[in-house]
Amino acid sequence: MEDQLEIAGKRFKSRLIAGTGKYRTTEDMVQAIEASGTEIVTVAIRRLDLDNPNEKTILDYLDWNKYNILPNTAGCRTLEEAMFVARLGRSVTNSNWVKLEVIPDPKYLFPDPAETLKAAEQLIKEGFVVLPYIHADPVLAARLEGIGCVTVMPLGSAIGSGQGIHTSEEIRIIIEQAKVPVVVDAGLGVPSEAAHALEMGADAVLVNTAIAQAQDPVLMAQAFRQGVEAGRKAYLAGRISKKMYASASSPTQDVPQPVSTSG
Repeated sequence: MEDQLEIAGKRFKSRLIAGTGKYRTTEDMVQAIEASGTEIVTVAIRRLDLDNPNEKTILDYLDWNKYNILPNTAGCRTLEEAMFVARLGRSVTNSNWVKLEVIPDPKYLFPDPAETLKAAEQLIKEGFVVLPYIHADPVLAARLEGIGCVTVMPLGSAIGSGQGIHTSEEIRIIIEQAKVPVVVDAGLGVPSEAAHALEMGADAVLVNTAIAQAQDPVLMAQAFRQGVEAGRKAYLAGRISKKMYASASSPTQDVPQPVSTSG
């Protein structure tokens, strides 16, 4: 069977989830998302202008037959705000999937664990399929999985920072314990970091700023696509174990000796 990402019963060939924020132009966004090969595109509902029906939004530029639109609650600081935006997203997209973000801190943009857990509980009761964005906290990840979240999405580092993965050890524990897909979300800056996440055993990554703010977003999207694919293949192939000392790659014993032609 082809290796695919499975979330809440849906199967996806791509393990790269793409964001839609921070692009310089709508054309850049559309072309980069196409180049990324993604099948899941997340959209910040709160940042859409829904008051003017004649004004186009990001949603009008995305092919809904090609991409699974994942509404998110970016910009929400409290449980109440997140609940309101999640419900709005469901009405706008006709999808009960939601990427849950509850972020009260404007400087570091770290998610609020207590409010995220409470919001997830309420949303699940209302029939939502919840994909929560969290700090790399194995205990919280297990709690969220336990109440019915279909993924856990630990951060690699601060949103939009491009610092890479600072939480490798915690993410490894989450991967070891989780029975739902683990999606590394936030902080990735270059494709090698996405590859590293997949090599560790993460099921997918979510990338926005690293692609959107690249000098060439389309080329960077292609690079992330290849990085994710390489990382997944490396994980499936199984890396060699690390050794304390060198190990010659050429044999040192039982090497055939040249046949003497003299005498």
